[in-house]
Amino acid sequence: MPNPTLIEHILKSQPHEAHGELSRILARLSLAGRMIAQRILNAGFLGEHGEAGSVNVQGEEQQKLDVLANEIFKRVFETLPSVNALGSEECEEIMYYPDSDRRGKYIVLFDPLDGSGNIDINGSLGSIFSVHRRRGGEGRAELGDFLQPGSRQVAAGYILYGPATVFVYTVPGQTGVNAFTLDRSVGEFFLTHRDILIPEGKGSYSVNESNEPKWTEEVRNLVASFRRGEATVGKRSARYTGALVADFHRTLLKGGIFLYPPLKDRPRGKLRYLYEASPLAMVAENAGGAASDGSLRLLDLEPRELHERCPLYIGSKADVEYAVSKLRET
Repeated sequence: MPNPTLIEHILKSQPHEAHGELSRILARLSLAGRMIAQRILNAGFLGEHGEAGSVNVQGEEQQKLDVLANEIFKRVFETLPSVNALGSEECEEIMYYPDSDRRGKYIVLFDPLDGSGNIDINGSLGSIFSVHRRRGGEGRAELGDFLQPGSRQVAAGYILYGPATVFVYTVPGQTGVNAFTLDRSVGEFFLTHRDILIPEGKGSYSVNESNEPKWTEEVRNLVASFRRGEATVGKRSARYTGALVADFHRTLLKGGIFLYPPLKDRPRGKLRYLYEASPLAMVAENAGGAASDGSLRLLDLEPRELHERCPLYIGSKADVEYAVSKLRET
């Protein structure tokens, strides 16, 4: 019997509500993934590599594909009234549609294209998404609807663009995470990884070690313990691609830990809570792993800003617990 498609899996496995509004949101997210995957594939031919000549809200130079991916996410929800408004890592403010009287009860947040530095070298890229139900009220969504802890997500996941395009998602209360691989010949995602659980006791550590001069002594000691094979959780090989989605996907399948610690010039790190850390934390926990900012469970953090940053320690549960305990050493 052939593997089920993404949509078939959603309709079969999710609660009744998902048969309606939430399933349509996930379907549109998969549409965005297919569209972005195709544009990445043809970017060289269409002249869509390179810088766009603009800077995003993070002060980062935008690539042409950053701008394009952001527009694709916006367009796929344009005709879906259940989505009230959007939040993008690329945009300073909440994104509303012209029909501002929308009363949809969902909001979608996303990092449209993670790993932009890999575009021109044909490296792995990704998109990350998070779906929240509004806190309440009528009319346009407000800032408070976006500033919710990760524990309140109704769906979260990512899309990996590499040798294959893979759609990974999870919902609250799910044990194990499912991944779907795009069959380009028919344009459908099919279930290829069922009930993923992060392995324990093996894997890799993944961190940008060029930032070592900016780390605290505690972080240096932690990373050194992994590098030297002295961590109590066992030996870990070093792996780092410079694309968060790719590094996390490897950790999800192979085990270990991904770290993006605070820096001296960025005491809350670089990654955005709402667009990157929070959705990946939900995936990690539902796969039996863990995610922390170095002291607190990541899904419990209460964001105060739309683009709030946080440190990230995510992966196998024992590895994250070891990292947190090591950071507490004086």
